[in-house]
Amino acid sequence: MNMQNLMAQAQKMQRDLTKKKEEIENSEFTGSSEWVNVTLNGKKEVKEIKFTYTGTLEEDDKEALEDMLKIALNEAVAKIDKEYETKMGSLGSLGGMF
Repeated sequence: MNMQNLMAQAQKMQRDLTKKKEEIENSEFTGSSEWVNVTLNGKKEVKEIKFTYTGTLEEDDKEALEDMLKIALNEAVAKIDKEYETKMGSLGSLGGMF
């Protein structure tokens, strides 16, 4: 394989990685728990938080609500990470080279 072909392949791979990364960053990912739904974009920025708990919050419920928020956020972040892994595969680790 000559150097020119190798460079062309590397440039194509870079364009493909950039396109996939942009697709993920422009997507929305939702995480949920019993009391909370959260939506993040692919950059892991919080876009929306909705509390679905319909009862009256007592002081003891505050800690439970905080836990539910953490669960929902972690679920959404895990979905983003999985999407990166699925779309980028092993090539994702090469993205920093370009």
